[in-house]
Amino acid sequence: MNQRIQPSDLELAALISSKICHDVIGPVGAIYNGLEILDEDDDQEAKNYALDVIRNVTEQASARLQFARFAFGAAGSAGAMIDLGTAEQISRGFVGNGKHKLSWRGIPGYMGKDKVKLLLNLVASAITALPRGGDIEVGMAGTLENPSFLIRCRGTGARPPQYLTDFVAGSSPPALDAMTIQAYYTWRLAGTAGMRIEILKDQADILLSAKPS
Repeated sequence: MNQRIQPSDLELAALISSKICHDVIGPVGAIYNGLEILDEDDDQEAKNYALDVIRNVTEQASARLQFARFAFGAAGSAGAMIDLGTAEQISRGFVGNGKHKLSWRGIPGYMGKDKVKLLLNLVASAITALPRGGDIEVGMAGTLENPSFLIRCRGTGARPPQYLTDFVAGSSPPALDAMTIQAYYTWRLAGTAGMRIEILKDQADILLSAKPS
């Protein structure tokens, strides 16, 4: 890949921080707006609506922060292993119960931190492959020490995940910013984990594959 896009460690940390703030600021702002309604509006129906909003967006913000903690942060560093059951739980919270549906056919046990972080980031990439919503099917093969991942993205308008395709191809990578950093980070994680990402089409479905390199 063109060396000009390689950020320093400090630049990478700053970009990841911007990405996390971008993902969380919306739900936090909605919580604040809901609290304002509770303080200023005496109508009980409005208060009930505000409480529902606060509950929903608090759950969303918590799920996004939990995802960021494992997908970007140092969670699990002490043992350098992460329980795949935890990874599934985090993925389900991040995908949510809206227009995207997650099915998970994994293998139980603990897996190396970098490989689990790669898997979580591939799940996030799968969401961008389904702009109108759809099914995200996570499958695993191989062993805990030497796994392969296959994520099938099925839905109307399925497309190769935004930006990740460019980094994997390596021909004309986009500039790094808060919007592109997750795709770049996913690509870098694959190298660190000793895996190779492929993005394929299976009729109307998009497949995200990561195999030992």
